[in-house]
Amino acid sequence: MISYNPKEWFTFIFRIHKSETFRQLIPLMIGVAAYSGIVAYIELHNLVDESNRELTKGIGTFYTILGFTLSLLLVFRTNTAYDRWWEGRKLWGELTNSSRAFASHMNGILKKEHLEERETLSKLISSFAYTLQAHLKSEKINNDYFESEFQTAYLKELIPSCANSNHQPLRIYNALVNYVDSLYSEGKTRTQEIYHFKSELNKFIDVCGGCERIKSTPIPFSYSVFLKKFIFFYVMLFPLIYCVHMSFFIIPVTVFILYVLASIELIAEEIEDPFNGDPNDLPTLEMAERIKMNANYILID
Repeated sequence: MISYNPKEWFTFIFRIHKSETFRQLIPLMIGVAAYSGIVAYIELHNLVDESNRELTKGIGTFYTILGFTLSLLLVFRTNTAYDRWWEGRKLWGELTNSSRAFASHMNGILKKEHLEERETLSKLISSFAYTLQAHLKSEKINNDYFESEFQTAYLKELIPSCANSNHQPLRIYNALVNYVDSLYSEGKTRTQEIYHFKSELNKFIDVCGGCERIKSTPIPFSYSVFLKKFIFFYVMLFPLIYCVHMSFFIIPVTVFILYVLASIELIAEEIEDPFNGDPNDLPTLEMAERIKMNANYILID
């Protein structure tokens, strides 16, 4: 995720960031500029007269209505995409809070001399966050991570199954639940104490399911395709209708209209899936590192 100061206006205006849509749209803008120039040349040298000017005024009214309709569709598109981004941020906020709460409850329950149990719980909590952020990027945490982190007797037995699992967060969650159950069986926790951290532990898998729902449910295909076609034909019609009034100034105006409309669609496409690791996506790796730091601080330090 890009860190920035929203008050630096001039920096935003005159600096082109690598992730900006301008870079992605350069080939398309060049093509639209050439198209607008050809249309302007043909109309201005062959078709310009008073009757054509009056005709384009009437069509322009219809074109304005299309622009209003397109603006409503784009507002809905960006709001829907941002809702998905914000929901993902709230889910990871819940995971952070639940991890802290669960670690704090276990810190109060376990005795200070239970160092191995505390380390095991800390590693499982942090590993769930690490594997979840990788899982949402369609990646897997490799065997080296587990060998370096899983040092206790209980965790060493989990290394092969966790490294080779097709759903690593679920495997870590199952290991965490089983370990908490084993602590109860050994008499290190009591029945009444389980209710203090059960809700926080359940939120782990709730967050995982919520993030997977965002990841696996894209914007409906027909809506996305229709909006792209609408933008394309809207831009293509602009020089045909307004060229007789704007002459060759139609070229930069058409390119600017394309840049604005297409950029809104590209931004929506990027933020509607907030877990891919793109510059504007959620910093899930940094949040996982923060969860690890908090778990170590509460249970071990």
